[in-house]
Amino acid sequence: MKYLETLPTPSLTPFIHSFWELKGDAADEQWERIFPDGCAGILINLGDTSLTDNGRTKLEPGRTYAVGAMTTYKDNFITQDTRLLGVCLKPGAFSSFYHFAPQSEILDQTVLLEPTHAFNPDKLVKDPIHYLNGYFASRLQRKSNGLEPVIATIHRAKGRVSISHVAKSHFTTVRQLERKFKLQVGISPKEYANIIRFQHTLSAIRDKEEERSLLDIAYECGYYDHSHLANDIKKHTGMIPSQL
Repeated sequence: MKYLETLPTPSLTPFIHSFWELKGDAADEQWERIFPDGCAGILINLGDTSLTDNGRTKLEPGRTYAVGAMTTYKDNFITQDTRLLGVCLKPGAFSSFYHFAPQSEILDQTVLLEPTHAFNPDKLVKDPIHYLNGYFASRLQRKSNGLEPVIATIHRAKGRVSISHVAKSHFTTVRQLERKFKLQVGISPKEYANIIRFQHTLSAIRDKEEERSLLDIAYECGYYDHSHLANDIKKHTGMIPSQL
């Protein structure tokens, strides 16, 4: 399997993490697991029919799909004929390009887009990055979704922050934040903070340069104890910490 990421044009970096392409090879015939990161996305299938969402959803050739934010892991089946091209949007950025549904309605789902929102496969294949930059630049409807400062606060704290403190520091209420997050991100601000803490924890577990016990990592990342960390890792990855 080959996976390649490319950055968007600078004017789109506030909204898009990256463009990516995944190609299977002759050795592939396997399930590939991905973990939640709080981001939504758009993808198109340029290969044969493939399976996502733990086998529940078929990706048909030439079709474009919206991918909602994830609250837990999902498995995609990769073969030598798999070719997916997609866009990883930043949290809350979906509504800067599309306005057809609240993000909470597509949470943990992969949903077929109507032709008016779909990519053009022929133009995409000729020059993918040029096409995607032009496509999203032409659809950009506002310069900000209003959640960037809040999201930045959560990231600076590595997810270890109370939402009441976040709301107070941004002169709003928890209820207003929850409504905006459900609409634009798909999950509550508390769920988002938990995912960011999980991502930080995952990096710490995988860090080979520092020899730390799981208990040390648990305390460092804001968990009560080893069991609390293990349960959170199991929820988001389907695995125990030692498997990572």
